[in-house]
Amino acid sequence: MGYFTTADGAQIFYKDWGAGRPVVLCHGWPLNSDSWEAQMLFLADNGYRVIAHDRRGHGRSTQTWHGNEMDTYADDLATLVDTLDLREATPIGFSTGGGEVARYIGRHGTARLAQAVLVSAVPPLMLRTDDNPDGMPGEVFDGIRAGSLADRAQLYRDLADGPFFGNNRPGANISQGVRDFFWLQGMQSGHRNAYECIAAFSATDFRPDLDAFDIPTLVVHGDDDQIVPFEVGGKASAARIKGAELKVYPGAPHGITDTHKDQLNADLLTFLNSA
Repeated sequence: MGYFTTADGAQIFYKDWGAGRPVVLCHGWPLNSDSWEAQMLFLADNGYRVIAHDRRGHGRSTQTWHGNEMDTYADDLATLVDTLDLREATPIGFSTGGGEVARYIGRHGTARLAQAVLVSAVPPLMLRTDDNPDGMPGEVFDGIRAGSLADRAQLYRDLADGPFFGNNRPGANISQGVRDFFWLQGMQSGHRNAYECIAAFSATDFRPDLDAFDIPTLVVHGDDDQIVPFEVGGKASAARIKGAELKVYPGAPHGITDTHKDQLNADLLTFLNSA
């Protein structure tokens, strides 16, 4: 574990487990690198060097006032890759982290990468616009912002107890511990950072970034994702990325890193071993 320093002086916390070809994990909103624990342990035990950082403003990283947008997130990721001199790496982005991976490739290319993975990821573009009519209405994200300002502790509780893990579906049985862990990570994020990240994950247009993908790419998405709907996220991204492999988890919610961790771990390992 350690920290690296960005161009604007932010201190970014990261974990570095195992040895082998590097895998870099980029987390979702409003979480931190702890959300990847199941994947980190599994992949490190299976011969990979697994690195996960806390995005600026989240977890143990600096709560910067500025830079809470995708260009800076991607540049921070590039600083991590360059600082550790990673080569033949596979970045794996969950939810907002998928946007971070896409924007990294759009801004910094794939010279240091072997593969890429998007899991329940926000690209190509979540927000409904004139040229993205299948996106989600802006009112959805306005509601998240309003909830964050009014009582973000309750907002995170409501997300964890309901749609994030699909706990609002009949027969769902998501443990209290998993839901509490989501809430705890959310409350470790900076208030301004998490608030501004809502615009970053919802309104950033990643379509040009996806067009820049020129490496083998795996896209994984649940078809009952209530946070990033499958049609808006995984299906559209896989259709746009040349040669992408799409794996659909029937009935799965957004938070498949926890709810479907064994299936996801196996699929990630198979894809990594194919390089």
